[in-house]
Amino acid sequence: MLCHCRAMPDYSHETRLLASMNGPLAGIDEVGRGPLAGPVVAAAVILDRKRIPDGLNDSKKLSAKKREALFDIIMDCAMVGIGQASVEEIDAINIRQATHLAMKRAVSALSTQHAIALIDGKDAPPLTCACETLIGGDGLSVSIAAASIIAKVTRDRMMLELHAAHPDYGWNTNMGYGTATHLTALNRLGPTIHHRRSFAPVHKMLGSVNPAESHL
Repeated sequence: MLCHCRAMPDYSHETRLLASMNGPLAGIDEVGRGPLAGPVVAAAVILDRKRIPDGLNDSKKLSAKKREALFDIIMDCAMVGIGQASVEEIDAINIRQATHLAMKRAVSALSTQHAIALIDGKDAPPLTCACETLIGGDGLSVSIAAASIIAKVTRDRMMLELHAAHPDYGWNTNMGYGTATHLTALNRLGPTIHHRRSFAPVHKMLGSVNPAESHL
């Protein structure tokens, strides 16, 4: 497990790993561990070193307009796999395991096998390939940064679709996170089928607190 600080993500971690391994490398990241509603989404991205898009960075540091533009570029020039775990799966197996499931599905969606996975954070899912975790990887590795953008844009688009059916919860701006607007609507209207019933604010509303589960 590595932790470094850089101003912008680059290809140095990929270069180091590929020096001792053959085959492509996939950067992996997820979005949506913390929200009270909606799925968790993961992406796996294999970049072509000769066609790395300019401006790749942690999706949280980019404007929505910039993310959308980079999403299209990444989809055009890289190999991309996207996976998700549903609200029902999150409630059944917990958010950590559901995040791992989404990552495994993202890797499985790639059209080629890869030699190693470079994963944002410190908690690697049980993949069939070699894995290395990288704390703050979406701000260090361009491959992980690209995956963070794909996952973020994909999930945001899902939440915008859900918002159209449930406009009172403000999912077009909070993307399912527990903002004041979201919590007010939740208290007034109750949970929808898209809310995570195992997460504390929703679980308490249903009248049965489960201390083993947390939305953090």
